[in-house]
Amino acid sequence: MYNAPQPKLEDLPSNRQLGRMSVVAAIGAVAIGVMVYLPAEYGIDPTGVGSVLGLTEMGEIKQQLAKEAAEDEKLHGSQDSSSLIDGVLGLFVSSAHAQDAWKDVVTFTLEPGAYTEIKATMEKGTTLTYAWAAEGGRINFDLHAHAGGENVTYEKGRGETSGAGSFETPFAGDHGWFWRNRDKSAVTVTLQMRGDYSGIVRSD
Repeated sequence: MYNAPQPKLEDLPSNRQLGRMSVVAAIGAVAIGVMVYLPAEYGIDPTGVGSVLGLTEMGEIKQQLAKEAAEDEKLHGSQDSSSLIDGVLGLFVSSAHAQDAWKDVVTFTLEPGAYTEIKATMEKGTTLTYAWAAEGGRINFDLHAHAGGENVTYEKGRGETSGAGSFETPFAGDHGWFWRNRDKSAVTVTLQMRGDYSGIVRSD
């Protein structure tokens, strides 16, 4: 049985090298915190990277919902599902980024195990902004599109109760959501949309 050779002192990093490595690691941690954590959690984006990645809007939503939850806690002692829905949907109506009214509001209910697709017919390079909330349970979804041999997945979620954002189409076709209820009770989803689309297509 052979023992591993002991490293030589000259092969070990010096204190100066260790210090440099620590500084580099600290700078990396600070950069991640400033560019990713602050925008995603608090909506603070000093570098602009969070806006490009869509993290700043997420952080703003979290902060708004946290504020509304705290206010509701003071008034009622707890937050019910209806206040959560109002918070998510109302945020985008009153937000400075939501200057235009929603173009369409779609509400549907899925029984346990049921599914549906709701998509918007769009041209290449157009944009759709959305906000949705589920009441009565959680929902699974796949936000995607496929047409003419091309396909794209914008976002997926399992066991979610709300969502919001926007996307730009890389090709023309029907772009939207596949929804499925995996819970044991019926779930009602309210979906609000606006953008450059010519129609809404639903298939069960």
